Amino acid sequence: MSKYKIFETDQFISDLHSVPKQFRNTIEKKIHQYMYKQIVDNPFYGKNIKKLKGFKPETWRYRIGNYRLFYEIDNSRKIIFIIAIDDR
Repeated sequence: MSKYKIFETDQFISDLHSVPKQFRNTIEKKIHQYMYKQIVDNPFYGKNIKKLKGFKPETWRYRIGNYRLFYEIDNSRKIIFIIAIDDR
C-alpha cells in the first residue's frame, strides 16, 4: 500500500498562524511528530481520527487537545488536503 502525500492549504496555514503562540509550537510539534506520520499510512482510522457526518466532500478531523484539524482525502491520487484547524 503506497503512502499518502500531505498538502497544507492556504486556509490551514492561515488558521495555524492565528492560534495563540503559547499553543502553536506544541500543536505544530504534534502535527509533525505524530499526526502526519499516522495519516500518511492510514488517514481513515486512528485514535484521534473521526469522520464528520453530513459533509460533502467527505471530511475527517484529527484531535490535538482542544484543537481540531480538518482534512479531506483524495484516495485516487493518494493526497490528503489539510484544510483547517480550529479551537473546539
